Amino acid sequence: MAKWNLSALFTDTADLQACKEQSLLAAKTFEQTYKNKLATLSSEEFAAALAQYEKIVESISRVLSYAYLCFASDTTQGALYSSCELEMNAVSEHLLFFDIEYGNLEANIAQKLAPPSHAYYLSRVYENRQHLRTLPEENMILKLSPVGANAFSRLFSEHFSRLRFKLEGTFYTEEEILSKLYHPKRKKRKLAARALTKVLRKELPLLTYIFNTIKKEWAIVQELRHYKTPEESRHIDNQTTQKSVDCMLEVINENMNIVSEYYALKKSLMGVKNLYDYDRYAPLEQENCHFEYEDAQKMVQQSLQNFCPLFGEIAQRAFDEGWIDSHPRANKQSGAFSHPTVPCAHPFVLLNFTNSRRDVFTMAHELGHAIHQELSRSVGYLNADTPLTTSETASVFAEMLLFESIKSSLHGKDKIALYANKLEDIFATLFRQAVFTNFERKIHDHVGEIPTEIISKIWQDENQKMFGDSVILSDNYALWWSYIPHFIHSPFYCYAYSYGQLLVMALFGLYRQQKESFVPRYLEFLRSGGSKAPKELVGLFGFDIENRHFWELGIAEITLLIDELRQSLQDVHKEYNNEQ
Repeated sequence: MAKWNLSALFTDTADLQACKEQSLLAAKTFEQTYKNKLATLSSEEFAAALAQYEKIVESISRVLSYAYLCFASDTTQGALYSSCELEMNAVSEHLLFFDIEYGNLEANIAQKLAPPSHAYYLSRVYENRQHLRTLPEENMILKLSPVGANAFSRLFSEHFSRLRFKLEGTFYTEEEILSKLYHPKRKKRKLAARALTKVLRKELPLLTYIFNTIKKEWAIVQELRHYKTPEESRHIDNQTTQKSVDCMLEVINENMNIVSEYYALKKSLMGVKNLYDYDRYAPLEQENCHFEYEDAQKMVQQSLQNFCPLFGEIAQRAFDEGWIDSHPRANKQSGAFSHPTVPCAHPFVLLNFTNSRRDVFTMAHELGHAIHQELSRSVGYLNADTPLTTSETASVFAEMLLFESIKSSLHGKDKIALYANKLEDIFATLFRQAVFTNFERKIHDHVGEIPTEIISKIWQDENQKMFGDSVILSDNYALWWSYIPHFIHSPFYCYAYSYGQLLVMALFGLYRQQKESFVPRYLEFLRSGGSKAPKELVGLFGFDIENRHFWELGIAEITLLIDELRQSLQDVHKEYNNEQ
């Protein structure tokens, strides 16, 4: 069982405390030196100031990353997380003037001061000036942030880490009960769905209140910062446009029939009259596939190594040097992520490995993130931060590499099962996340507090559009919006998964055509981090993210996978007929 070695961030509490104190002193000195003086600086002086600023914000992030990782590995450590957040907010107060003052410069002066290495970063700061408040107001917002949505986000995480779900006399964590929905026996899946829903129903008053609180703060921020729509702030963070997002969602929504057609096919393969929500991820394997952690590690590492030796090298370091926390345990945060931390350290990957095939692909996904984050360190802290729209690229690409690696070694029913699993993963990443975004749009467009019943109806209606009449969604499923963490932690996050999935499908089609010549451009894409606009980065491959044709290329790759599944089915039928 692998656990994190956080010494890359801090060796002990004394080291942590020293960083806090140094950060506060450096921030105060920076404020005294540069506040109200940016317009008077030469280009060289401004570059020196920016370098100091970057160093301070990196040290703040280093402290907050450490505190968050401690909390994620043991959610009883909320006090450490909270105290570090408050202390670093106090440091950040001395830096707030920088963005405001830079945004108030004349456009020609701002452009002249920006060093080439940080030109794109500073252009985004300048463009965002219309959404900033005055310095006293920004100070107030910062001071209140730990007791606003962030506090309810923490409550959500801590609460779910304590919940236990009883199934056949055994109590399971959230992550473990969700994994039972992938069980090969239908009765087990049905009982798991009931066990999940029983607890969620009991917790609905609290979970509804948390959701509504997040919705209210999101609306308040929209008003205070003059965003046109509830989702505009997310598009700014993601460095994309409303046009690009709307274009992508339009293409996805128009092709929802792909999902219902697949599940109609799956129903016939399973030989059942009806498919229910708890059957969506039913494996087609005859036996429950069980993967030991060490075997999964080898499979993922080899698939990355085969694509690019540098990928394999970074993955091996992650396994060997304590970058990964691998298995579920009491009080550990559910789900999976790769946290980039800071350039002076390395990424940290959280998994909750329960020995399923899905867990193997999750490992590949998160290591893809880690590789991206590790490669982008070279552009510095301010430039390394990758928007969600492109941050999902490497993760989903790594999943496709694993899929291609595995499928070549399988035949017959095993290959069919793999295709089915992969398509269902793609649907979960692409169509399901688009449904989540459609759902969030309706929730945030609703004026005032929303009762549980209305939230559940909107959820059920939006999901049914994806499945059509191929899957029956039970009354239990109507409550399952309540455990989705993204609605609480990061509103309007989910479309980034769809963005990344379609982008990767288009890129993977290009990779299959070009092979070796593709890799250098892909490495340039990853190493650039957030130092260039997503439109420019995707343009490296000759694609335009604001053009329908680009998104339709991704859809075409998915239909190709379905065609390959149908071909595998025909091959199995031929083999069977030849044996008769």
